[in-house]
Amino acid sequence: MVNPDLLTPYVVELAGISRALPRVEIAPGIVIAILNILGDTELTEAVAVDMVQRLPDDADILITPEAKSIPLCYAMSVKSGLPYVVLRKTRKPYMTGAISDEVVSITTGRPQTLWLDGRDVAKVRSRNGVFVDDVISTGSTLRGAQSLLEQAGCRVVASAAILTEGDNPEWAEIICLGNLPVWIDKD
Repeated sequence: MVNPDLLTPYVVELAGISRALPRVEIAPGIVIAILNILGDTELTEAVAVDMVQRLPDDADILITPEAKSIPLCYAMSVKSGLPYVVLRKTRKPYMTGAISDEVVSITTGRPQTLWLDGRDVAKVRSRNGVFVDDVISTGSTLRGAQSLLEQAGCRVVASAAILTEGDNPEWAEIICLGNLPVWIDKD
């Protein structure tokens, strides 16, 4: 049983906007704060402005996994003028020449496959891409996306997320607005 104090909301301030994030026990004794930007236009628009200002000058395409980070990537695309593509989590019947890579995401806890439609392979080939996600937790989706984009001939020049999660030295390389702690109940 997790300490009830760990289940009170965790408050973050992002791009001048405050949000109380629910804390959720994702495994026995492990609690994380959940950021869900779906439907939160005010926050999505504000963080997109901030994140676009941090993009490298050589970026020429944005890439995001479905689904929660799509609104962020769209808003960043509108504000930056850069096109974007979506890495799908299931192969769709309309996809031709699709390529894939398997990942294990903390939010699903099981293997998933990221798919890039063949038409999008052509869009990212020989481009300088920025991987965009809402939260980078373990880095598994990031690594899978990087592998998939390399297969497609895209140079990943940066990775960006609203927040990173946990204590990982690799997060110093991520363009982000903050970091979420992971709470481990030792009782």
